Amino acid sequence: MSDSLERYQCQIVLPEFGVSSQELLKNAKVLIVGMGGLGCPSAQYLASSGIGTIGIADDDVVSLSNLHRQILYTPDDIGLFKVEVAAKKLAQQNPSISVKPHLLRVSSSNVMDLISEYDLIIEGTDNFETKYLLNDACVLAGKSLIYGAIYQYEGQVSFWNVLQKDGTYSTNYRDVFPNVEESQIPNCREGGVIPTLAGIVGCMQANEAIKYLTQSEDILAGKLWIMNVMSGKTQIIKLRKTSAPITELQQTIPLITFEYFKENQENFEIIDVRTAQEHQNFNIGGKNIPIEELHDHFHTISAVSQPILVYCLSGKRSSEAVRKIKKAFPEKEVFSLKGGISKT
Repeated sequence: MSDSLERYQCQIVLPEFGVSSQELLKNAKVLIVGMGGLGCPSAQYLASSGIGTIGIADDDVVSLSNLHRQILYTPDDIGLFKVEVAAKKLAQQNPSISVKPHLLRVSSSNVMDLISEYDLIIEGTDNFETKYLLNDACVLAGKSLIYGAIYQYEGQVSFWNVLQKDGTYSTNYRDVFPNVEESQIPNCREGGVIPTLAGIVGCMQANEAIKYLTQSEDILAGKLWIMNVMSGKTQIIKLRKTSAPITELQQTIPLITFEYFKENQENFEIIDVRTAQEHQNFNIGGKNIPIEELHDHFHTISAVSQPILVYCLSGKRSSEAVRKIKKAFPEKEVFSLKGGISKT
């Protein structure tokens, strides 16, 4: 038996798996977007299972607050780009596979080219804008997308846009969450998450990928898997298509780094969309307009002639505020502070 078959022997001997399924994994190309709490375990298990080509896309660096749930990284990796660290460690884990790092922020301008070379996309992102963007891009490109989300003690997994036997496609993100980007659900940085949940959900995503690539019919297409790690309860909800056809991509929210802001802050009108208490505790200047009150201040925003920079703790609320301002004033230059002031 060759070394490669010996490595995968324990999965090859599984009923209805065999060498033929292992060959399917070897020839597969999978892209993981987001190398955080979900992307780390998903990538590790896909690498160990023998996926031939794994693409990993992210533009973030490792930070201390990542380490409790992003267990691919160590304190020595703080400040380094996640995809570069991850690519090196995944290649060490399984030298027989190809790992392709994509050091970029996935946006409306690059997403179609990025996904074009892969058979399957896995999203492990922590913001609604990118989740919608990947969903819409996969629908337009006719590709399938494995969704994952975690918040506090609850996790979710589903399989979007899978081609069915009748020629139609299964449900996508907009069918299930048509307006979630307008909600005030905080991300992990703001709302918290138990670290083990990230591992469970990331492994579930990897498991769905293996099932799909080895042509299993029992995948989470048209279903939403939900788990609460405190109670240990899981449930699967059947889904149905409800959204209108997707015909184009939404434009990505433009971001500005803190470093660029510090060098050019006199050129911006600055708005902090956190609460008054958060603003009083710490701020980097500007007017404090909580996002819930933003609409009431549109009359003053309309008179601003400078480009506008909006910030919050993590970048989630500021991105939503930018979207609201641009909807009301399409001609204005409006930016969100990348990563929020948690990155300062």
